[in-house]
Amino acid sequence: MTTTISNSNLTAQINHFGAELFSLKNSENKEYIWEGNPAFWGKHSPILFPIVGTLKNNSYLFNGIEYHLSRHGFGRDMEFELIEKTEKSATFSLISSVETRKMYPFNFELQVCYSLDENKLKIDYKVINKNDFIMPFSIGAHPALALPGNFENYSLEFQQQEILKYHLLEDGLISNNTNEIPLNNHQLSLNYSLFENDALVFKTLKFKSISILQNKVPLLKVNFTDFPNLGIWTVKNAPFLCIEPWFGYSDTLEEYDDFSKKEGIQLLEKKETFKSNFSIEIL
Repeated sequence: MTTTISNSNLTAQINHFGAELFSLKNSENKEYIWEGNPAFWGKHSPILFPIVGTLKNNSYLFNGIEYHLSRHGFGRDMEFELIEKTEKSATFSLISSVETRKMYPFNFELQVCYSLDENKLKIDYKVINKNDFIMPFSIGAHPALALPGNFENYSLEFQQQEILKYHLLEDGLISNNTNEIPLNNHQLSLNYSLFENDALVFKTLKFKSISILQNKVPLLKVNFTDFPNLGIWTVKNAPFLCIEPWFGYSDTLEEYDDFSKKEGIQLLEKKETFKSNFSIEIL
């Protein structure tokens, strides 16, 4: 099943499976979300929950018991329920079950709300801890933004002039090795060689938004004020770029003996609710 929301400027379509955004078009029918061609990558904008990235051996320990979770968790692979709908917004819910507790032994509700405001799509996350104890989790976004034509005609614009410092991945895990990329007048020209070693992973952020420019003309902006971590990723010759706001990231090469001690993990107090949001703004 799919749900459509719209206003005079934008139309967004969301698949109930994974509560995944798969289309965002302007009033002239221009598409801003990657089509999901599996020859490159068969997703559009999956929700990453209850982990972001990869666990060592796809497993973790909690209270001495081993559990298994595949890359980015199960949220993107489960059917959500549409619980509220207006012309300009739609809210989806995923509630823990016998199936989820085999992988993640917690009672929770994850709500995702998509809403349109003029030329902006806002995505709100709400994680509800239904346990009588602290619940560790991560959550992240993975929107693939369509970049048709010559990839090198595009560039990223940051809020300030700085040197971007990112962590390198090693077998999908965060290594201690870092790289630096200098900006040119706040901008970074795109080319596929940037992603030869997988995603650029930022464990700390000075910037809280990134604009995509095509031939120096602003195309869209991703705003992620709430989020402490970020990934930027594509694959060779693919006409898209993922700008991924995260709370958490892949396991590091360091050891931890309990999921609650995982670097970057969020710890939600009993019966409490976590809220965050980001937006995709068409320029």
